[in-house]
Amino acid sequence: MSPRCGRCETKECRDGKDCFSQAGNHKQLYQDSQIAELHRAASTIEGRYYGKKTRLGEIILFAKELGYLKIGLAFCIGLSEEAKVIDEILSRHFEVVSVCCKVCGIDKKDFDLHQISPENYEVMCNPAGQAQLLNNAKTQFNVLCGLCVGHDAIFAKVSEAPVTTLIAKDRVLAHNPAAAIYCQYIRKRFNESI
Repeated sequence: MSPRCGRCETKECRDGKDCFSQAGNHKQLYQDSQIAELHRAASTIEGRYYGKKTRLGEIILFAKELGYLKIGLAFCIGLSEEAKVIDEILSRHFEVVSVCCKVCGIDKKDFDLHQISPENYEVMCNPAGQAQLLNNAKTQFNVLCGLCVGHDAIFAKVSEAPVTTLIAKDRVLAHNPAAAIYCQYIRKRFNESI
């Protein structure tokens, strides 16, 4: 039976029900020392600051809880202004290594990638390269700022350090993808063919 928790009306798991008889297997996942350490820190921040801190504030507290000193910031060139502010804020607490998505200036044509404007030279986004540069810099925790859908997945796959997202890209909704769910006028568009 595949989970469909999104359609569950009762969410009895909140009260301790093991709907899929997998609790024992899942507990084993937390025996991994890195997962256990991340989970403990995340639960600590949640417990202490629930509803009191912004996501950026929680990222700072989480990284401090884990004793991290070097943070990576992988950002979209379209959010360069935001990345500069984030870099400045994080730099008050950590050594920050920041990498733009267009790093190394690789032509989309080198990989026969779809172009926005085929008549123009177009540099590809390079999330694997962003992650590799942060791996080389030995960052302990990486923060994503506006990477494209799919590019964020590539980054997370290549990154050796744990990854979190500060800003999820949404070019239509000012980088607030949840608005598509909250606003009925936008939500009804999903009834149409995409």
